[in-house]
Amino acid sequence: MNAVRGVVFDLDGTLVDSYSAITASVNHARIGWDMPPLSEGQIRLQVGRGLEPLIADLVGPDRVEEGVARFRERYAQVYGSGTRVLDGVVETLERLARSGYRMTVASNKPARFSCPILEHFDLSHLFDAVEGPDTAGSTKPDPEMIRRCLRAMGVTPPEAVYVGDMVLDVASGREAGVDVVLVAGGSSSVESLGKTGRPVLDSIRQLPELLLSCGTSTAEPEGI
Repeated sequence: MNAVRGVVFDLDGTLVDSYSAITASVNHARIGWDMPPLSEGQIRLQVGRGLEPLIADLVGPDRVEEGVARFRERYAQVYGSGTRVLDGVVETLERLARSGYRMTVASNKPARFSCPILEHFDLSHLFDAVEGPDTAGSTKPDPEMIRRCLRAMGVTPPEAVYVGDMVLDVASGREAGVDVVLVAGGSSSVESLGKTGRPVLDSIRQLPELLLSCGTSTAEPEGI
């Protein structure tokens, strides 16, 4: 990895766990067609490619438009209460900020939901931008989201890293020309992450040491 100045984060499964809210919303859509509810574990494996593919897979390809509307109806009610910050995230983000790293978020969750979540947990001030399909006009692995993040941070692709929890995130980083670090525990299995050839962290707490070993950012890491 090159010396890194900017870090782009995925959201779900990387910084926060919102699978409870997603599960409730998918099942709200399914009930409209008298489909039995799915468990959080079943739904977790399908999350990350965007809402339309999720609904096509779990509700039906011929029900996407109405299914998305039903999902959003419920999600708007529960996304706050059904989301928690993952262990180690707050201390890691604060440590990276003190070390001078610029940070952004690029997620297939619409930014209109991501921004209030980050604000709710008092994390929004740490990020230069929060991008989603509603701001970038496309979902990952299309690189536009990450490219917008790079511009917001004022860094070039070789100076950035994308941190995610899915095999899809490796393709997203590759399309944008940035290196990728993966965190175990999200939607993709540890085995599938390991096959990508990218670094896989057991905990996001390991990220600062990995980045600092590649070269410091714009500030000295004293006092960390």
